[in-house]
Amino acid sequence: MPNFCAAPNCTCKSTQSDLAFFRFPRDPVRCQRWVENCRRADLEGKTPDQLNKHYRLCAKHFETSMICRSSPYRTVLRDDAVPTIFDLTSHLNNPRSRHRKRIKELSEDEIRMLKQQKIGEGFGCEQATQGLNASNEQNTVLEEGQEEKAAPLTLEEREKKDYLKSLFEILILMGKQNIPLDGHNVDELPEGIFTSDNFQALLEYRINAGDEVLRKRFEMTAVNLEYCSKTQQKQMLEICESCVREETLREVRDSHFFSLVTDEAVDIAGEEHLPVLVRFVDDSHNLREEFVGFLPYEADPEILAVKFHTTITEEWGLNMEYCRGQAYIVSSGFASKMKVVATRLLEKYPQAVYTLCSSCALNVWLAKSVPVVGVSIALGTMEEVCCLFQQAPQLLAELDTTISALFQDNEEKGNELKQICRSQWTGRHDTFEVLVDLVQALVLCLDAVSSDSSVRWSSFIVGRAFVLSSALTDFDFIVTIVILKNVLSFTRAFGKNLQGQTIDVFFAASSLTAVLHSLNEVMENIDVYHEFWFEEATNLATKLDVRIKLPGKFRRAQQRSLDSDLTSENYYKEILSVPTVEHIIQELKDIFSEQHLKALKCLSLVPSVMGQLKFSTSEEHHADVYKNDLPNPDTLSAELHCWRIKWKHRGKDIELPASIYEVLHLPDIKFFPNVYALLKVLCILPVMKVENEKYEMGRKRLKAYLRSTSALSRSSNLALLNINFDIKHDLDLMVDTYIKLYPDKVEFQDFIPSNNSEVTENA
Repeated sequence: MPNFCAAPNCTCKSTQSDLAFFRFPRDPVRCQRWVENCRRADLEGKTPDQLNKHYRLCAKHFETSMICRSSPYRTVLRDDAVPTIFDLTSHLNNPRSRHRKRIKELSEDEIRMLKQQKIGEGFGCEQATQGLNASNEQNTVLEEGQEEKAAPLTLEEREKKDYLKSLFEILILMGKQNIPLDGHNVDELPEGIFTSDNFQALLEYRINAGDEVLRKRFEMTAVNLEYCSKTQQKQMLEICESCVREETLREVRDSHFFSLVTDEAVDIAGEEHLPVLVRFVDDSHNLREEFVGFLPYEADPEILAVKFHTTITEEWGLNMEYCRGQAYIVSSGFASKMKVVATRLLEKYPQAVYTLCSSCALNVWLAKSVPVVGVSIALGTMEEVCCLFQQAPQLLAELDTTISALFQDNEEKGNELKQICRSQWTGRHDTFEVLVDLVQALVLCLDAVSSDSSVRWSSFIVGRAFVLSSALTDFDFIVTIVILKNVLSFTRAFGKNLQGQTIDVFFAASSLTAVLHSLNEVMENIDVYHEFWFEEATNLATKLDVRIKLPGKFRRAQQRSLDSDLTSENYYKEILSVPTVEHIIQELKDIFSEQHLKALKCLSLVPSVMGQLKFSTSEEHHADVYKNDLPNPDTLSAELHCWRIKWKHRGKDIELPASIYEVLHLPDIKFFPNVYALLKVLCILPVMKVENEKYEMGRKRLKAYLRSTSALSRSSNLALLNINFDIKHDLDLMVDTYIKLYPDKVEFQDFIPSNNSEVTENA
């Protein structure tokens, strides 16, 4: 909102001028003199507080000597400044004009008194200038003779800290409420026009609401100039972020062991960043997964690995010797690079096992890592289709109608698909089975929307429907999802068990050999398997009236040398089926290394698993992987024997705990220190799911922040404050840190302007 000048016959406003605008002072005596000089009768009945909040005078009404301009961002008035330059006669040239700011007519005695007052002010100003010169001369003599030791100014330091606290409070509020720092795009405004950003707007609001510290600091400052520079805002935000992160990491260090998880790369102000979450068991024995910050993404995987390690260890202060797991949820474009990061960390820290993350279905994880461009494109198309239908309830209703028409003979299947469409079906274990079943309904629905000539649908939905329908009816897409469906059918049950109950995870670790055996058999007979897969793809394409052909890009590249014997079936076998099966076999071996499988087999320590195995378990051999993490490794064998006896001969009314979470909360668990230590380490492995949803809020809040904030408005600093809004913050620590890091930018002169002297620049 622009500031209008309160002076009569002045039409200046802050958005149309580069003049500085100043608030009326709250000091009653000075404020009264401002009102008298304005000669506006309507202002005489208002209090100094009302005038300070709602009225401004532009710099045109002050003598040049009254204004101090120490930098492009700092324009202040002297403490005794009074406006004396007014146009009180121009309205007489147009007697019919109506004036919002009516001028008070003065008597001859009042005019004579004002003249004498102005002469007195000029004489006082001259004396003040002479006094200042004399003082400067005296200071020069003192410096030549001896250095004076500055006396501590406790009151001044307190006011300085209170001022910084107010700024930090505003930044924390903006972070928690997800308010971007910038307001309007200043680059698009004409030169010379000032518009305050969101930070300054909140700062002014606090001044008007009665914040005495800020009022004292900025009362004589031009309201249409920057109060706090972008550089200082950035410095303070970095300190806010660091202090909030440190609260979480302090708990991580106290718990000793932790695991790292990165989520999908996100765009923050035009740059790719990797969100990092940390898993640990807190003092209350709860497994938690907390967001701790963003890491800038690097194209070179080796540089990315170095920066990842440096940030975690040096900037955030985590000891990677205590890292017991690492997982990376990334799209196919980033998968190979993040695998390099995992490999480099494993070379340095062999116990930081590379694992699957419990928040991502194994089949989706495997598909995202397949190094085939067609797979990446198909996954992107699938996500866009799901997103479009989730955002438009009318489209979902239209899809329901289409599904009902297609599945008239199988109403149960149709109702199941309708229910699935209302969930985030792109993250299911059977995602590709669902997509193959839905693709015909999706195409028919999108075609109906894109060809609808009524105004029922918005232009955006019509446009997206046309584009996505074309993508779904491309034969390359159809054959890709059919082959993915069939290849990943061998890992579907295995992956589902990994995200099931503790006993399911334990038995899944034992079934990996069978899964790999099946996939190796597929690889050995790939010609036969691919023939069946391709036939299924061609049948689906025929149903959708899609032409079966080689990809256009490939045909254009091979126009002159195209092998006449090369068929679509052979092409997709070599370019898609073979590399997909080979990659999935290798990826399973990498994710489920020998060390990882040994760790999962230690889940036999959970009493429900022990009971299923008839208490004939041998954890000692598997527990060797964590031998150095145990408090008393020499007594492990005896302790495990006692642990088995405890549950084997339990009372009939005592149920066997079914999860690590339940075991860790047993009242007598600390009587078994080695078992306790082993379960705490197993619990933080990324493959283990978080039992209580409230301790997995970091990921959900991250997703919510990304959904509600445009890429250009995102800030890695503010994001941490927004996502971790419930973490306590220490304002005193933030202020002390700022003063320590930037002592030259918080000199006392910046906080309390001195009489008859210029105010130094505020950083």
